[in-house]
Amino acid sequence: MHFPSARHYAAIKSFGGYRPARVVTNDELATQVDTSDEWILTRVGIRERRFAAPGETAVSMAVEAGREAIERAGIAPTDIDLVLVASCTLPTQLPSAAPEVAHLLGIGAPGAFDINAACAGFCYGIGQASHAVQTGAAETVLVIGVEKFTDWVDPSDRSTYIIFADGAGAAIVGRSPEQRIAQTVWGSAGDRPEAIIVRDRRSLIEMDGRAVFRWATTEVRDEITRICAASGLSLRDIDVFAPHQANLRIIDSMVRALDFRDDVVVARDIAVSGNTSAASIPLAVRALLERGEARSGDKVLTIGFGAGLTFAGQVFEMP
Repeated sequence: MHFPSARHYAAIKSFGGYRPARVVTNDELATQVDTSDEWILTRVGIRERRFAAPGETAVSMAVEAGREAIERAGIAPTDIDLVLVASCTLPTQLPSAAPEVAHLLGIGAPGAFDINAACAGFCYGIGQASHAVQTGAAETVLVIGVEKFTDWVDPSDRSTYIIFADGAGAAIVGRSPEQRIAQTVWGSAGDRPEAIIVRDRRSLIEMDGRAVFRWATTEVRDEITRICAASGLSLRDIDVFAPHQANLRIIDSMVRALDFRDDVVVARDIAVSGNTSAASIPLAVRALLERGEARSGDKVLTIGFGAGLTFAGQVFEMP
């Protein structure tokens, strides 16, 4: 049997994002747990983070981020035929968030499903969106990374409470005259599931920060060169490095160990956003664009890594 082949090129058309209004400083957290502004800055590099309001949900934040991405792409919601939502903090297993997000955005009845690859979820989503466009399965894809960690973090657990935060980031992926999203490189370390874990329905998130730090600064860091090579570029060709915003020490360790140009722009959004897992990369890229630190046409290298353990990354051209 012969199936007709379809081949198109894919590109990211726009980014959108949503940050809750409530800003939570290190000094505020120090009134609740045994910590201090200096302790948090030294260990993870966070000055402040955003917590969702009581009435805000993962779905409502995803809708706001998606709406901005749609507007910035200059398209109508009905132009979208696939919606992907990456999250590890949804309140229930069923139903998935993507169909509801699509409905609330007025998209209609697109293909819609969720991805749970924790902090790597957005990069997995971009990979799936690019594949869908290239094969003809979709023409325009909305990819959203969203987390509401305040539902899943124990306020008495200093190891997680100071790090995780809430927010949503989004991107539109569509057809392009040239391929502007490189091959996605992904992998996992399934022998370490307890490094970041929610044990059952009644539990909150637990994390072995040292184990995650070692993995990210050794095994994950070594994958970055492979991700770059999959694009046909060298690290010296990269204009923007936008890794998952897990820990400022991890980001700086990666930059020191890799052969980037001295003028490479590095996303360090964690300082003001905390760790928003699947939302962290699109929020960081959006912030670089808004501040003018990154420009259209820049070559951007991303890598997401987290619970599973799992990672994914790709190079793309900035919209």
